[in-house]
Formats: sequence, C-alpha cells, structure tokens
Amino acid sequence: MAKLKTKTNEPALPEEPKYITLAREAEAEFEEKRSRFIGRAAPVKTEAEAEDLIRRVKADYPGATHYVWAYTMRGGAQARYTDDGEPSGTAGRPVLDVIVKSGCDDACVVVVRYFGGTLLGAGGLVRAYAHSAAIALEAAQIVAYEKYTELSLTCGYGEYQKYIVELERVGAIIDDTVFADAVTVRFAVRAPETGALCDRIRELSAGRDEAVITGERFACGV
Repeated sequence: MAKLKTKTNEPALPEEPKYITLAREAEAEFEEKRSRFIGRAAPVKTEAEAEDLIRRVKADYPGATHYVWAYTMRGGAQARYTDDGEPSGTAGRPVLDVIVKSGCDDACVVVVRYFGGTLLGAGGLVRAYAHSAAIALEAAQIVAYEKYTELSLTCGYGEYQKYIVELERVGAIIDDTVFADAVTVRFAVRAPETGALCDRIRELSAGRDEAVITGERFACGV
C-alpha cells in the first residue's frame, strides 16, 4: 500500500474560466524488483517553488540513486524535466507526460529511486517512473477550480427567505450574512450563472432589490 504524506498548500490561481491543479503536497511510494520509488507531487507557481520542492525531497531522502523531476506551469508554456542519470527518455519525460495527460497545471513531481540491485530495462524504467508520478498526483489530489463572481445583496427579511432558495438552487457559496434592520448577504456564484441569478432577484423583487458585484475568485467546483 502506498504511504501518503500531505501538506496543505492552497495555490494562487490564474485568470481562466477553469483551472486544474493539485490540492496539496503529498507523496506515495512503491517497490519494483527491490528498487524503491518515492513520488512527491505539489502545486507550484514559479521555478523557485519547484526548485524548493526538489531541494526538500533531496534533503528528506539522502543517498538515493536518482532524483528525477518534472514540472509544468502556465498552461504548458513553461516545462522542464531531468532524467538525473537514468537512460535518456526513461525517467523525466515519462513523469512530465503523466502530469500533462492528467490535465494538471502548475504542478511539480519529484521521483526518488533507491536502486535495488536489479536492472529494470528501458521499458521497465518508463513504467516505474510513470507509475510513481501517477500515484503521487493521486495522493496530492487533482482538483478543478472554477471562476466565481462575488456579490452582495441587501434586502428585507421576507425577501431574504425567497432569495436564499434561489442561491441554494444555483449552488452559491454563502460567505457572510448580517441580520440587522435589513439582511445583507455576501455570496459567490459560478461566473456563467451570475447574469441569470441577478435577473431572477430583480424579477422576484419587481426591481426593488439588486445584487451588486463586488469581485471574483476561483473555487472548487462541485
């Protein structure tokens, strides 16, 4: 069974409708013909963050035979990998291919190998490094973030009961509710739903109430 080690690391997000990356830093390992493979994956936004991950992995696993790594950022515009002494094309490239095929962006995977004394051959190495990358990504959890619009709505108590039904219907995220002389709700809704929801609020209130856009952010879609 793969061993997992996690570290929370909420990523900063780019301005795109949907963004797929890793939820956290985590690792998993397996053994192939007595060679020990340890894969660690993490969300990274810069080369400096990727280099820091690589340094930390090397410090955590001193004396390993190879430290193979790969990362991709900015929608694939920035990508690097290394075989670190393994035969060309058998290590770093397979790791990078797994990241790319997963659809994950701004992600780095480092695979540590402790040689067990038995040669795996080119095909065996490709499979081992690809598998290490895959289980590391699985441990780190691939998540999709969607663009949300942040809004504020002030209304009467009676109207609030009607509006909250609409907010629940569209899966809005309620950030804060203040009950005073009137009710003020601060919430976020998926960007494509914003216009229809605002129209619905105007319709229910005969034009008296208006949801005001206050910003935008990314959040995990459900």
